[in-house]
Amino acid sequence: MSHDPLTNAQRLERMLDRLKEQGLRITPQRLEILRILSESVGHPSVEDIHAKVRAKFPTTSLATTYKTVALLKDLDEVLELGFADGSNRYDGNKPYPHPHVICTVCRKIMDPDLSMLRDMTEEVVRETGFRITTHRLDFFGLCPDCQKK
Repeated sequence: MSHDPLTNAQRLERMLDRLKEQGLRITPQRLEILRILSESVGHPSVEDIHAKVRAKFPTTSLATTYKTVALLKDLDEVLELGFADGSNRYDGNKPYPHPHVICTVCRKIMDPDLSMLRDMTEEVVRETGFRITTHRLDFFGLCPDCQKK
């Protein structure tokens, strides 16, 4: 489950290649959605992505944004972080399972670099006999900004 990080440009190129493999047209709006996801560090919601796309392409529908994000998710090019309140967030920069730290006040999401996660996964396999295909490890708390308030 080791993944080498790609540059934003490499992520964009990879997503474009995957859509082309599916025979899909690359519209300017779709390209902008891919660009936003490949550069995102804040794990945007579909609504966040849509607002940014509309700044350049005002006629872009929310449905188009949803469809493109769902397509990328199905191709494993975007990681979806689902929450109980339905406020799903998306990571196009690191579309593979990795840990997150989530602020319970402002909803900021960060990606800590936990080198011991591979050891933890191996330990889970030893303990349970499961073949681990994916994982989700979230830590919840108050971010430094919210602690100051």
